[in-house]
Amino acid sequence: MTTKLWGGRFQKQTAVEVEKFNNSIEFDQRLYAEDIEGSIAHARMLGEQGIIEKSEAEQIIDGLVRVKEIIEAGEFDFKIEYEDIHMNIEKVLTDLIGSVAGKLHTARSRNDQVSLDTHLHLRKEIDAIAGLLLNFQEAILEIAEREKEVIFPGYTHLQRAQPIRFSHHLLAYFFMIERDIERLLDCRKRTDMMPLGAGAMAGTTFPIDREQVMMELGFQRMYENSLDAVSDRDYIIEFLSFASILMMHLSRLSEEIILWSSSEFGFIELDDAYSTGSSIMPQKKNPDVAELVRGKTGRVYGNLLALLTTMKGLPLAYNKDMQEDKEGLFDTIDTIKFSLTVYPEMLRTMKVFGEKTLATLSHDFSNATDLADYLVRLGIPFREAHHITGTAVHYAIQRQKVLLELSDEELRRFRRC
Repeated sequence: MTTKLWGGRFQKQTAVEVEKFNNSIEFDQRLYAEDIEGSIAHARMLGEQGIIEKSEAEQIIDGLVRVKEIIEAGEFDFKIEYEDIHMNIEKVLTDLIGSVAGKLHTARSRNDQVSLDTHLHLRKEIDAIAGLLLNFQEAILEIAEREKEVIFPGYTHLQRAQPIRFSHHLLAYFFMIERDIERLLDCRKRTDMMPLGAGAMAGTTFPIDREQVMMELGFQRMYENSLDAVSDRDYIIEFLSFASILMMHLSRLSEEIILWSSSEFGFIELDDAYSTGSSIMPQKKNPDVAELVRGKTGRVYGNLLALLTTMKGLPLAYNKDMQEDKEGLFDTIDTIKFSLTVYPEMLRTMKVFGEKTLATLSHDFSNATDLADYLVRLGIPFREAHHITGTAVHYAIQRQKVLLELSDEELRRFRRC
């Protein structure tokens, strides 16, 4: 006979290979605080509603507090045979307070419990990430103010296009991050929903008070359909979508940092604390932080696609496939928090070589549009002004000059053409 907490109808122990394959404790143990927080609110509600005795609810709550202390002291032995964070906590709670611990699961299923834990955890992480994004924006503003006099080559097609200020270029990322924040906070609305009370999928016959639990846990809304509550992973997909767009923005900036710091550009230099060297080439200074962020973008994309693929064919309500939602979510959270923690300081400490960027502009034709606009102000139609300027550029290239080096007589010649 099996010793599993759910094993009443089973006559055999779970196969060792299945136990290893089935467990999630290796990654969902990071939900311990949320699992205990949700269980405390649930136990208190059971006591208030008279579903269990108030004294039993208090005993359970005290026990859960002790379990949390044991975990945070590093003395909790997470075991694969108890499958997940819920069962591991319930087992230790039972060891601490006895059979009354079994009453905690009244009017609750692991299906709505894990959904609750994930909602609580992601809501907390969203708030932390929003703070990191604001710090990123502050770093951009600081650098833009510090380097506001630097004239910089603007590019299209990676060809020099028009002179701009470096601050103007960098502030483009400020507004990308601004949109990322808006997306994140919008995702938070769907994350800030309470699923507890849905049971396995059909609710419960006990007279629970979902409103009480919702208020205690600080949720703004609750799910109105029990099947939706336990099967919904839209909020995680939304978060992974936000994260993918954010990482795309960081990857674009990383690509520019990598280019600008190369010898071919030489526009910036990263601080030694945010660079690495080569094991064989002593002269190398590598922009590894920017390269890692660019590289990690792919794994965040992969986590989004993996969950979309997992969810696309699932019938209602809960399916074991949904256990696959957490590893990608946790990995994405860790990846973007790392990126947003290290990146702002890398930007704050980089040097921008304004003399080099200005010198670069003095030897190209990126002011051609300004010449065409000048001719328009003289009354020449823009298409004609564009043609005149293009002819002047061709003439200058042939004579190894730039537009500023052409005489007034030479420029008048092009107008007559």
